[in-house]
Amino acid sequence: MSRERAERRHREVLRLYAEALASFGRRVPAVARNQWQAPTPCAGWSVRDLVNHVAAEQLWAPELLLGATPAEVGDRFEGDVLGADPAAGWARAAAGARAAFAVPDALALTVHLSYGDRSALDYCTQLTIDLVVHTWDLARATGQDSHLAPELVEFGLHEVAPYADRLAATERFAAPVPTAPNADPQTRLLGLVGRHSAPHPPVDPELAD
Repeated sequence: MSRERAERRHREVLRLYAEALASFGRRVPAVARNQWQAPTPCAGWSVRDLVNHVAAEQLWAPELLLGATPAEVGDRFEGDVLGADPAAGWARAAAGARAAFAVPDALALTVHLSYGDRSALDYCTQLTIDLVVHTWDLARATGQDSHLAPELVEFGLHEVAPYADRLAATERFAAPVPTAPNADPQTRLLGLVGRHSAPHPPVDPELAD
């Protein structure tokens, strides 16, 4: 890949990552006080567990981009990272991660993950897809709009489809849910990561007037 194409790819992934952060982030403040212990599509996770998981993932990003290993980070981000104000805790974690990835040439780095060294570009891609899927989880659990931005869905499909049949083996995802051949992109993406969902019309309310 030429340097110019690589730079375009980096810019695009960073843009989609920022959009995914914002999409998840719009739903966190809308969680009602009595919904934080409600169940989610992630088996065994409450709404607070879900938001805490996604926030902790963002807290890891600045450390890993600085070259830290999982052993060096240790258990710093285990347990509760949201504090007394979950929405504020999420916002701080998201802002720190976004700033870390925005450093020039950050995506050209190599990061040390629990399963081996990977490019920061791949790492950011994984975080983006995780945000997209968990945005749906959060929306469904709290009765919010569960329509995902179409370009985030297409990005997720493109990245996940090649290895979707191996996701369940990681024990981080449920087995894929079969979907109809003519299912809409969001339904297909969610099926690949083990989610049952109803079809959605091709309208993005996040971009509508």
